[in-house]
Amino acid sequence: MKKLVNLLFGMIAVLTATSANAQFIVADPANLASGILNSANEIVQTSTTVSNVIKNFKEVEKVYNQGKEYYDKLKAINNLVKDARKVQQTVLLVGDVSEMYVQNFGKMMNDPHFTSQELVAIGNGYSALLSESTELLKELKQIVTSSTLSLNDKERMDVIDRVYNQVKDYHSLVRYYTNKNISVSYLRAKKKNDSKRVLELYGRSNQKYW
Repeated sequence: MKKLVNLLFGMIAVLTATSANAQFIVADPANLASGILNSANEIVQTSTTVSNVIKNFKEVEKVYNQGKEYYDKLKAINNLVKDARKVQQTVLLVGDVSEMYVQNFGKMMNDPHFTSQELVAIGNGYSALLSESTELLKELKQIVTSSTLSLNDKERMDVIDRVYNQVKDYHSLVRYYTNKNISVSYLRAKKKNDSKRVLELYGRSNQKYW
């Protein structure tokens, strides 16, 4: 079973390898998640104006976009055994967390109903959630690749199950956090008879979550 799980991470390494046609800055999903997190932390630590928030967020987008092809390819891997698929799904959940942050925070920066101070605070919240997800992914990587740990296959799979469930919880928290922030904008917009702009910005199909 350990060999099958390690095989998945071998495929991950192949998918993220640097080639002449695709320049990736990461060698594994943990590095990709860490890169996004580090860029997100820059927003919290150095951004005091809207222009600085936008400038620093561009770095987050750059890191995410460089790894997007990797996530797309990982989604296409089928016919994995159950335990290896659990590893795959954990990695993809962390990718979804990053995507929710990149897509929605990018829209929030174009939302007139948030102040620059609020955007920094929102970015701080995202960074905290991203940090927890990233640390769990690093733990997962260590469990399935390390040959020095004295764990049998059942113990490894128990850890993988725990990490998967925790990442799934953080995935739900990021979705909830995103929707709550959008709902604040929507309520402010309604008071100004400007709700149409918010609906168009975030998408009318998501209105039921606000």
